[in-house]
Amino acid sequence: MSDLTKIPVTIVTGFLGAGKTTLIRHLMQNHGGKRLAVLVNEFGTAGVDGDILKTCADENCPAENIVELANGCICCTVADDFIPTIEALMALPRTPDHILIETSGLALPKPLLKAFEWPAIRSRITVDGVIALADAEAVAKGQFAPDLDAVQAQREADQSLDHETPLSEVFEDQIACADIVLLSKADLAGPEGVAAARRVIEAESPRKLPILAMTDGVIDPRVVLGLGAAAENDLDARPSHHDGHDDHEHDDFESIVIDMGEVADVAALEAAILRLAREHNILRIKGYVAVAGKPMRLLVQAVCERLRSQFDRPWGDAPRRSQLVVIAEHDNINPAAIRAVLGV
Repeated sequence: MSDLTKIPVTIVTGFLGAGKTTLIRHLMQNHGGKRLAVLVNEFGTAGVDGDILKTCADENCPAENIVELANGCICCTVADDFIPTIEALMALPRTPDHILIETSGLALPKPLLKAFEWPAIRSRITVDGVIALADAEAVAKGQFAPDLDAVQAQREADQSLDHETPLSEVFEDQIACADIVLLSKADLAGPEGVAAARRVIEAESPRKLPILAMTDGVIDPRVVLGLGAAAENDLDARPSHHDGHDDHEHDDFESIVIDMGEVADVAALEAAILRLAREHNILRIKGYVAVAGKPMRLLVQAVCERLRSQFDRPWGDAPRRSQLVVIAEHDNINPAAIRAVLGV
């Protein structure tokens, strides 16, 4: 079967909070007549991104075409989760013209690419391209690593040390696997920040890649869809820190779900979230919050000490509950301490 008869799949990867969901929302709303399907892989048991995407479902990407797999990396559960889900999407009454896969922010993309070698799907789909999102402001500041200065100090003090941190390995593997890199949140980074982030990406990439700045997920779909990369046939050109290993571990990271009651003081909650990032090295907090007296739910998304919140839609018939997903490196997850800061 030629690539022209296969369903193209675009993998959207990128670190926590880089803007993957925002990009996919834009692609769903600017589909160019293509019928889309979306697979979202969350890190942790409580899904947020899939629910966000379903709010903008339409006839070209109806809600049944949006599938969320939570609490597990799809490249680690290929037979049980990934293959059956892809097969279900291909078996929809109207076959999608293009499938978008949003990986977890902690995912290594190359093991997922290897999953496309499975005979059950290899003859029917092809990886059109891997898009890596990088937060321009964060990358310019070196925030893809917990403490870039400390890493550099270790390197200078002892050349025999493995000075790669888990976060930097994730970042580097995502860039190395990409066909195109999008520098998101370019408006926050400014021209100098974008230029600095571009230099970092160019230094990390094993080959020359297109690097484009982007704000609010807005980019011409013709630039990122239809790449025809057949990335599953090009694995050797996409080096990984985990090449030669049969599997990869996610034990470096952990997530917990914090259930809360209705929140009366949004400003106090936001201050607590920023305190968690500052004092407990929390990487990512996201979820929905029920605010007392407000009919709409509050969507909260925080990356380190950068926080955004907005009322996105009415609760309707859904139960009013506040639930936050907290993600950090394993040693920084202290449920009791986190709940204490949040006042739970």
